[in-house]
Amino acid sequence: QVQLVESGGGLVQAGGSLRLSCAASGSIFSINAMGWFRQAPGKQRELVATTTSGGSTNYADSVKGRFTISRDNAKNTVHLQMNSLKPEDTAVYYCAAQVVADFGSFDYWGQGTQVTVSS
Repeated sequence: QVQLVESGGGLVQAGGSLRLSCAASGSIFSINAMGWFRQAPGKQRELVATTTSGGSTNYADSVKGRFTISRDNAKNTVHLQMNSLKPEDTAVYYCAAQVVADFGSFDYWGQGTQVTVSS
């Protein structure tokens, strides 16, 4: 079994900052890509930022220059530093990971953490 557990969401005023964290645990051999997605009410889930095991990163245009993704391969964790938050960043944020386990390779999702940005 593999689990992803997120933390760090909350309520913040526009212009503020939050840091999300996600820890993967279980029968993990290695993790390829890790990333963050978000889903606002009434909208489809969208990619926010991803990072490969080699450290390459990719960001949605809407968060470039404001959000930074980072990971610690030794601890199987990924973080999302969110600065200059805007009300339109309000959403449930989900961590995702491509995990290679001893029973096969699968994609896993966290349970989601709410981020609310007030104007």
